[in-house]
Amino acid sequence: MLNQITTILECSRVFSLPMTIMSWLVIFTYSTLVAGHTKYGLLALLGICLAHLAANVFDDYFDYKSLIKQVGFSKREYLKNSQKTKCRYLIAGLMRPGDIFILACVYLLLAGIIGLYLFFKCGIGVIYFALIGGVLTLAYSFMSKNRLSELAVALAYGPALFGGVYYVMTKTFSWEALLLSVPSMLITVILLYVHTVMDYDFDINEGHKTIANSFNSRLDSLVVLKWLLILAYTTPVLLCIFDILDWQVFGVLLTLPLAIDLYKSMVDFAADPESIPEHKWYHFPMENLMGEASFMVRIYQSRNLMIYYSLILSAAVVLSLI
Repeated sequence: MLNQITTILECSRVFSLPMTIMSWLVIFTYSTLVAGHTKYGLLALLGICLAHLAANVFDDYFDYKSLIKQVGFSKREYLKNSQKTKCRYLIAGLMRPGDIFILACVYLLLAGIIGLYLFFKCGIGVIYFALIGGVLTLAYSFMSKNRLSELAVALAYGPALFGGVYYVMTKTFSWEALLLSVPSMLITVILLYVHTVMDYDFDINEGHKTIANSFNSRLDSLVVLKWLLILAYTTPVLLCIFDILDWQVFGVLLTLPLAIDLYKSMVDFAADPESIPEHKWYHFPMENLMGEASFMVRIYQSRNLMIYYSLILSAAVVLSLI
């Protein structure tokens, strides 16, 4: 039973939930301080997490269906790539495709039930945000193959998440909440983009078109990462200009060393994919490297940057509004 639960959690990529929880924390904190209903915000988090897991599982299901149709596809050769975790449990036979599809539908159904409850409690706006979330959940697998994964994540973790959580907590729409989402959305997209840069060759081999592999090399693709980082650290000024938050928002600059180290380590990866970044005290936590230190350390670098940035942004919300 325990092994089954562990397998389900692994195939759902539950380890990716911190990106959802940290993004939610920013707008939850903001909405709470403008007299929002916290219980609806907590329910929204559960629904969003379930939708996130559904998107992960649907992504793997459709990727698996696409993989096995490829001419000359070999399960044995694919599994030699320990760096690529997507679909491994399907290819290894730990779960059946039909079970995976049902699991994704269960996640989506539970998210839908929560959305329906919030609709009755909070109003018609819940339907609008739920529709955006539902479409992105179902379409993500196809968008990720056509250079649209960053757009999907930007929409999901920007206006959909921030606007939706603010609405269920206050029963109103807010342009301020959407502007607040911009820096948080960018730091989340950075996490995804780092992953796609490292998957440059694998995505090409599997027929996935990404923004990263539209460039001639990994190194060339880092120009996008550079601009995403620049925007993540300059857009907080908009929150001051539009009087959403005060000067405390610039506390996110404390994470700049992490951002610089991440960019440098990605340059090293572009030159040598087997290189391992130097561990510094502020890089942690760095948990299970799964035998792929070169890949996982950089994933953890980008994840931790997103977590620390979000925590400081949430603290800035508190200090600005209390």
